[in-house]
Amino acid sequence: MAETILIVTEDEDLLDDLLRLCAAAGVEAQVAHGAPGSQESWASWGGAGAWEAAGLVLVGDDCAGTGGFGGPDGARPGALRRDGVLLVGRDLDDPGVWERGARIGAEGIVMLPDAENWLAGRIADAAEGIGRPALTLGVMGGRGGAGASTLACALAVTAARTGRRTMLIDGDPLGGGLDVLLGGERTEGLRWPAFAESRGRVGSAALEESLPKLHDLSVLSWDRGDSVLIPADAMKSVLAAARRRGGVVVVDLPRRIDETVAEALVQLDLGLLVVPAELRTVAAANRVASRMRMMLRDLRAVVRTPGGPGGPRSYGTGLDDEEVAGLLGLPLAGELPWEPGLLECVETGIPPGARRHGALSRFCEEFWAKALGDDAAEGGRGR
Repeated sequence: MAETILIVTEDEDLLDDLLRLCAAAGVEAQVAHGAPGSQESWASWGGAGAWEAAGLVLVGDDCAGTGGFGGPDGARPGALRRDGVLLVGRDLDDPGVWERGARIGAEGIVMLPDAENWLAGRIADAAEGIGRPALTLGVMGGRGGAGASTLACALAVTAARTGRRTMLIDGDPLGGGLDVLLGGERTEGLRWPAFAESRGRVGSAALEESLPKLHDLSVLSWDRGDSVLIPADAMKSVLAAARRRGGVVVVDLPRRIDETVAEALVQLDLGLLVVPAELRTVAAANRVASRMRMMLRDLRAVVRTPGGPGGPRSYGTGLDDEEVAGLLGLPLAGELPWEPGLLECVETGIPPGARRHGALSRFCEEFWAKALGDDAAEGGRGR
């Protein structure tokens, strides 16, 4: 349900502009025509209740220096202050606007029409009840078949199992579809082609509600059609909407970095590069890492034990997990051993990370405990 927006102004032109922005965000605003006359008259002021409860308060500059907002009638500085108050005006050359903003405890000064687009987004955030943005994690393989998609699924499954709001986004159009890996290719919900023309702002709640729900998480994957192209603008809009919803967002990314993948990388908080401990793979992964680091501040290596399912598990001489991370020049996020029986489980509809005592699940639970810090202990939704 949308949060309330309170508008306080007697300026009819300003009111029309603010009501128009609220309508565009799909929220009906409550209007208080003027500020309280004094601190003593606050309780009888028509906007008093909404001032306490509204998700966002927009105070016109015409009302900011009067009465109960800290004007000549002498409201005490700091009285009735709250988060989420913006002072809205039109005169960029008025130096007194900053003092009036401070008097009402505004977190920002917004000047129209210059900042109209920014204010429209802020109103939309408040209407959706936006809180802390999601911790957004990208997973990419150092070579084909490294296990990046498997790890991305396992990370999402284990995050959702703790009660966090979790979204898994398939950013690899040639990967076959993460919904298949999760055993949900027939589950109803929208896939990537439905969002290919997305531009600008996508509603975060609408996005979450439209996607397939698998294993307590929302999944944006591919359908079985021929469409394999998502424009960079669509990735930007969809990923921004996913992040605004809060919780955890996991993105499975291809090794080939085009404009769309680059758009995803710049929105990530953290990237994991999955690298099997093989000398040739390390050489290939180094090229991938060098490109990722141009767009991603925090990139870490996940080193897989060599050999694969049924193969030898021991490292070659001088090529353990720390050596691999050192050769790549990346911090080590951890070692990921092969999990016996994983392929058979996936074929029977048991997704990666679902087995609580499996190697994948243990790795992911330890990773989230470190990445989420105190929120991990609280089951929080966010960083």
